[in-house]
Amino acid sequence: MTDAPAQNFKSDLLAVLSERGFIHQCTNLTALDEKAEAGPITAYIGFDATATSLHAGSLIQIMMLYWLQQTGHRPIVLMGGGTTKVGDPTGKDTQRKLLTDEAIASNIASIKQAFDPFLTFGSGKADAIMVDNDEWLSQLGYVEFLRDYGTAFTINRMLTFDSVRLRLERESPMTFLEFNYMLMQAYDFLELNRRHDCSLQMGGSDQWGNIVNGVELCRRKDGAEVFGLTTPLLTTASGKKMGKTEGGAVWLNANDLSPYDYWQYWRNIEDADIGVMLARFTALPMDEVRRLSRLEGAEINEAKKILADEATKMLHGDDAAGAAAETARRTFEEGALGDELPTIDVSARTVEDGIPLLDAFLEAGLIASKGEGRRHIKAGALRVNDTPISEERPISSDDVTDGMVKLSIGKKKHARIRLG
Repeated sequence: MTDAPAQNFKSDLLAVLSERGFIHQCTNLTALDEKAEAGPITAYIGFDATATSLHAGSLIQIMMLYWLQQTGHRPIVLMGGGTTKVGDPTGKDTQRKLLTDEAIASNIASIKQAFDPFLTFGSGKADAIMVDNDEWLSQLGYVEFLRDYGTAFTINRMLTFDSVRLRLERESPMTFLEFNYMLMQAYDFLELNRRHDCSLQMGGSDQWGNIVNGVELCRRKDGAEVFGLTTPLLTTASGKKMGKTEGGAVWLNANDLSPYDYWQYWRNIEDADIGVMLARFTALPMDEVRRLSRLEGAEINEAKKILADEATKMLHGDDAAGAAAETARRTFEEGALGDELPTIDVSARTVEDGIPLLDAFLEAGLIASKGEGRRHIKAGALRVNDTPISEERPISSDDVTDGMVKLSIGKKKHARIRLG
């Protein structure tokens, strides 16, 4: 089932999710609407711990949990301590790198901080909880699991799901370990239904097959009526995947990406995306979202600044958002160097000896490789103190003004070298 008009729903939950563009498919939208309207429900989304931070591509799922709680329901954040040991094959041509137990535990501890700004955790009826599927998956006996739950799945059906079918069509090897992933995810839903009366699993559209498996397993094993709901695949107007830039992933943890760079990500979105981004990644009232979406010409930049402010406030807080906005204003409107710009601290002696040009741009995070830097030089986009650089040459004391050197790629990406 695809998106439906908000006014068709009885429950606040589905009305909000629909109006903001979160609903793509649902196993039984009418029954879910009736259940959510009748009283609080519990729903979950799973997050595997493959890195130290989630990136902005996960925000659509986090915002679904946010609105779930805001409309009076209970969110479960399921950390995939167990499923990360297998690796989700969805959208991949090769098997994910297998991590050690220690690395997975460290990643989970780091990822947790991304949820605190969006959800209220506790023991109340609508308070969010965080659980780790390693708690039950690592306790399963292999033969017992196959005997008790393997009969609920057919190879015929599993081969039709995109995560498997696309790999086979591309003739990319798929290990038996990965093939088991969808069984493990289905079992998560059964376990959460038994332990926490969880009746809804949400996720991206690429997870539809895995989610349906879980819904069917709960029905077959326990006769439980549960539901699955997915969001649309989110790409930018130009077709880029949400949460990715030329410089890499847009991480949610501040120690992986500064609040200033996060603010800049939202400020620099394409004009055609402003309405979608405001609806899905801010808590602004929809009347305001629609007003901002109608702005044209130079006014659209004000809408982008509001998007950047609101998105950064939700993740990093008011102070960080304000500092990022002020740094951007000083940098772009006054030509000054704001305090939140990425900064390299060096000694005066280092500058006197000369800093290799591309090494400085690499360390500042303005380029991903020296090859990229050389391409920017050739295009006239690499600048020192706003002056285009036509050839590689060291940054020296002659470039220092008031203890600073400004580094830029084009007009939007800036950093500074500061003498200590």
